[in-house]
Amino acid sequence: MPNIYDSAYELEKAIRESEEFKNLKTAYETVMNDPTAKQMFENFRDTQMELQEKQMQGLEITEEEVEKARTIVEAVQEHQDIAKLMEEEQRLNLVINDISRIITKPLEELYGNPEETN
Repeated sequence: MPNIYDSAYELEKAIRESEEFKNLKTAYETVMNDPTAKQMFENFRDTQMELQEKQMQGLEITEEEVEKARTIVEAVQEHQDIAKLMEEEQRLNLVINDISRIITKPLEELYGNPEETN
């Protein structure tokens, strides 16, 4: 019987070697090697984190903060390299979500799917 952790490390290796991860890595490096793009991307990430933290703490997000975030998101989406990075990130996230669904299937079968109404 294979060790469950060995299987997990095999899966990690498969993700690293996947086309999706390689494309993401290339897109990430492209952005990080361009000082302007890197700064824009980091501003975007910081703003995202700040708003998520406020939301989790139940703090109100001001109209000003919403507007600032919108401006940053628009700028980021217009930057070709950052848009490509975000696109590749989304592709890999879909793969990881699919994998997560597959590996949690035994639990779902045991407890039932909470989204299904009986």
